[in-house]
Amino acid sequence: MPYYMKFLFLLFCMIPVGECRKHKSRKRRWSGAVESHKHGAPLTGKKIVDNTKSRKVKTDHLLRVDDHDFTMRPAFAGPAVPVGVDVQVESLDSISEVDMDFTMTLYLRHYWKDERLSFPSTTNKSMTFDGRLVKKIWVPDVFFVHSKRSFIHDTTTENIMLRVYPDGHVLYSLRVTVTAACNMDFSRFPLDSQTCTLELESYAYTDEDLMLYWKSGDESLSTDDRISLSQFLIQKFHTTSRLAFYSSTGWYNRLYINFTLRRHIFFFLLQTYFPATLMVMLSWVSFWIDRRAVPARVSLGITTVLTMSTIITGVNASMPRVSYIKAVDIYLWVSFVFVFLSVLEYAAVNYLTTVRDGKDRKLREKAREQSLGLTREQSLPCTCGMSHTGTLMVDGTYSEADTNSLAGYTRAPAPEDPPEKQERMVVHLTLDNESTGTKKKARFRSFSLMQNTHAIDTYSRMIFPGSYIIFNLIYWSVYC
Repeated sequence: MPYYMKFLFLLFCMIPVGECRKHKSRKRRWSGAVESHKHGAPLTGKKIVDNTKSRKVKTDHLLRVDDHDFTMRPAFAGPAVPVGVDVQVESLDSISEVDMDFTMTLYLRHYWKDERLSFPSTTNKSMTFDGRLVKKIWVPDVFFVHSKRSFIHDTTTENIMLRVYPDGHVLYSLRVTVTAACNMDFSRFPLDSQTCTLELESYAYTDEDLMLYWKSGDESLSTDDRISLSQFLIQKFHTTSRLAFYSSTGWYNRLYINFTLRRHIFFFLLQTYFPATLMVMLSWVSFWIDRRAVPARVSLGITTVLTMSTIITGVNASMPRVSYIKAVDIYLWVSFVFVFLSVLEYAAVNYLTTVRDGKDRKLREKAREQSLGLTREQSLPCTCGMSHTGTLMVDGTYSEADTNSLAGYTRAPAPEDPPEKQERMVVHLTLDNESTGTKKKARFRSFSLMQNTHAIDTYSRMIFPGSYIIFNLIYWSVYC
């Protein structure tokens, strides 16, 4: 028992010794931390100020942003603020005939003076900021008139730059892509030139508060020499300005960026004009095909007509639905008429050929019947319609009065008949048919061309190409 009590006593004595050792090691660590600061700044109770975070505060204080109300324009209640504008066109992205608009990317720069942003400077150097300061100061509220879509580029950050000079002059630049309407006239399409306009104007301030003007006249507009379009040739850029009036708000300064585009014709020559011309020429091949080859000429005509219809449909699908006739419509529809007329020409040839063949068949059958009848009668043929005497066989059953009543015929003495043929009599008739022959000759001359189907194809081989060549000469002389 005494040994057990001694063991517990020693255990209780060792616990305070361990706590004392831990306290000494903790104190040693803190003393090491204090020694590590001896080569740097001394430890104090104050928080260390980061100088990199105080730059914005100094800038705001330098420009006195918080000391002024920038919701109002400079020189409020005074004369209009002159705001100069210049534009650098970066690219002309697309021209859409269907939507009648264009898309352009440009650098838009504004120049004005705001004395509230002036600051003292010994070096007279400007200060440049990004878009974060723009939200705190006054900037012109310029917008694009007749724009459909527009946005400021924001990759990797907002493409906005603000530069402030010590005397208060401000340069505000931003990179914008805008899609604006363009009123196009397609009456000469595709041999046309289009003039499109991008218009800039202040949205809230009239000409009494803000005066927009081109900073350097026509030199305020600059373009990249590498700008090109697949279907258009950019002829020229120029600037204009005038006042715009709104009945409810007043007069506003408006700036115009005008550019003229001339369409490249080579694409449409390959895709529209050459195929249409070849289809017309292909339809003329039927004039050299035998008129009795019905499947060949019909299939050729139908193929050319359907191809022309496809070309017309393809051209109109890529164009707006305008209510007037375009130049390409005139060419395509005239070509379609030529192709269609070639089909009608063969229809006429085939019809006249069928009619003539029917008449020839009837004449052959009649001649065959007459030859068979004359053979049975064993007499001379009746040459009706000729100016000489003919012979007509009349049976004895006819009376003498009947034979004498034949007008225009003369009776010849009948030859001696053998006894077995006494019931027959021979009458020689003469018919004067001069008037009837004259009428038939005139009728034959008037319808000779219609009856001779070879002549129709022959004349078509000359008339169709000649007419189409004359049409092309007139067309290209007018529209080129």
